[in-house]
Amino acid sequence: MANKIDIGQLATELASMSNRARDLEDHYAEDLAKVHPEFRESARNLLHYVALRQSDISQLQENLASLGLSSLERAERNVMGSIAAIWGVLQSLADPTVTSRSAPLPVLNLNDVSVASNKQAILGAHPEGRDVSIMVTLPTEAAHNATLVAEMIAAGMNVARINCAHDDASLWAGMVENIRAASAEGECRIMMDLAGPKIRTGALKPGPGVLHIRPRRDALGRVVAPRRIRFMPDDLLQRGTKAAVVPVPAECIEIAEPGDEFLFKDTRGKKRQLQVIEKDTKGLVLESYKGAYIATGTKLRLVRKNSPEKLKYRVGELPAIEQPLLLRVGDTLVLHRSNAPGAPAKEGADGQIIRPAHIACQHPEVFQFVLSGDPVSLNDGKITGIVTAVDNDEMQVEITKAKPTGSNLRANRGINFPGSDIRLPGLTDLDRTNLAFAAEHADAVSLSFVREPQDITLLQEALRSFPDRKLGVVIKIETKRGFKKLPWLLLTAMRSYPAGVVIARGDLAVECGWERLAEIQEEILWFCEAAQVPVIWATQVLEGITKKGQASRAEISDAAMAQRADCVMLNKGAHVLAAIRMLDDILRRMQKHQYKKTARMRKLGVADADS
Repeated sequence: MANKIDIGQLATELASMSNRARDLEDHYAEDLAKVHPEFRESARNLLHYVALRQSDISQLQENLASLGLSSLERAERNVMGSIAAIWGVLQSLADPTVTSRSAPLPVLNLNDVSVASNKQAILGAHPEGRDVSIMVTLPTEAAHNATLVAEMIAAGMNVARINCAHDDASLWAGMVENIRAASAEGECRIMMDLAGPKIRTGALKPGPGVLHIRPRRDALGRVVAPRRIRFMPDDLLQRGTKAAVVPVPAECIEIAEPGDEFLFKDTRGKKRQLQVIEKDTKGLVLESYKGAYIATGTKLRLVRKNSPEKLKYRVGELPAIEQPLLLRVGDTLVLHRSNAPGAPAKEGADGQIIRPAHIACQHPEVFQFVLSGDPVSLNDGKITGIVTAVDNDEMQVEITKAKPTGSNLRANRGINFPGSDIRLPGLTDLDRTNLAFAAEHADAVSLSFVREPQDITLLQEALRSFPDRKLGVVIKIETKRGFKKLPWLLLTAMRSYPAGVVIARGDLAVECGWERLAEIQEEILWFCEAAQVPVIWATQVLEGITKKGQASRAEISDAAMAQRADCVMLNKGAHVLAAIRMLDDILRRMQKHQYKKTARMRKLGVADADS
């Protein structure tokens, strides 16, 4: 086989790669000089990997494999070391008498110790028996429920994510306090996620304050169980109950007893009744066997079991229900600069649209970067459209994809312009305000929607205002532009130590196309491994079990594949503890089989001839 392959040509190709690597080092010498000393060698290796991937070497790989040599498929960890090893063997094959086989470029001093130290510097020490960290987005409840935080850490969370796009500094402080208290038994790092220039929909016009009471029915529509609701004093905080809550005057609760009834007409004018079945320290528990709509101000008549007296009360202020915009294919949506609350389309008596649905666009500065004909993606790609007109004040979008029955667009949902060259500052004024809190309380800070190296530079410069704090810097790759500039974003991020990368697969899929997500996340993993920068695998990991208590088969496979990253992120949800435990188990099992891209060849029971 060796005689059929031009060994000299293979050596020439390797030399060409080495020359490209040397040229890149020379070209980016100034950037390399700015890299943190802990990343200096790995930054050079990153450039070597860029040189390796600047051309198609698939035929070279096949020829090397035919000779029984490494095909460079695992060259990320030490590009020049891999090339040098192959170079030496090729020289031996070409002329066995040659004893001096110098490498085409000096081999870097790269090792797994550096990889481990870089990872630990930003993610903390990994738990015993599990190499990959688990990060979890904290829910609001974590601010006042210390037990929940302790249980999350005990289940396997060792990095807590506080999302600055939600809650406020007072709630973040409660989360931090609970994490630090629970971390006494096991280290848990805190990462604060700056929102960055996330483009979202604005507020919606609030709907009426109304509560829909629905008893449980069987498949034939027959009532099989009543609906339980709770009356609570309208001057008390309504928390700590799973039942639907109706605020009423305190006197109403004081007087009513089990067995009494409340009679009322619902918003449709239908007569309904609620029976009191229990009275406790929180208020009254009532049942209804018929559906009803109770609104703010609904009149209630208390019929007492042991007294002929009939008392009248009114329902207090119920929370306004959100009225989302229902959008169908062919509809027009107006995105506007004004902060006026959004509203559904207004129809005439003949059903014709008099005024299209409209909603504010946060960061309306994007209007200057969007052109007619550009695609628009709303709510994580569930709704898409095409810009038909745009000026400084508003943008008209024709909806091109939605559910057959229409899709709902709510407030604070993401807006993406995947075909537009959006240029917004990478660090907003709000980010700068939140950074002061992060500098005092967090171990690392992540920046969302990074598009340019300058976005990272803005964050690094802002961090110099806090010289007493050494915060890790994490960049989130979630835009098409950010992905295309990945190597240069990495070089800039590596000026800080420690540093990391998040593969934010939600917006990344919307920006680059769902069908491309698998290959894109692979490429990000490759480049980050070459740079020895830790990677966090995020978005919709075990989403089914986190939200609904049951993971799908595809989610299990996805979680297993996440073993190749250094950290896996779970979102918040009602069943987050179960999700943490499941992910912990999956990662512990998979690390016996896989490290990054390398399969670990442990003994397999299925290969045992006696089994």
